[in-house]
Amino acid sequence: MATEDLPEPNDTCWCGCPEIPGYGRRFAPGHDKTAEAAYMAAHHGGSVAQLLHDKGYAPGGDQGTVRQAALDRGGWQLCPRGCGYAGAPASIANHVNRHHKKN
Repeated sequence: MATEDLPEPNDTCWCGCPEIPGYGRRFAPGHDKTAEAAYMAAHHGGSVAQLLHDKGYAPGGDQGTVRQAALDRGGWQLCPRGCGYAGAPASIANHVNRHHKKN
């Protein structure tokens, strides 16, 4: 599901707490991680390995690797310097600045 397919924010924090998020937001500050942890606990025993297995991304699974899925359809990119690092565009920029500075 694309982000634009989500319902509009409605002054309710999507983690389920009683706090009211800021205007145009779905979560109070930091509560996206709270919701993520709650989801993981409720559906995958709090284990990323279990999540990957459940979704077919574990070794031998039918989906390949989650890294490749993120590169193919999740907006991730490979480091342009050819080191093999992969991540979101902002992570790539940070990585290049940190690990590939010109002397």
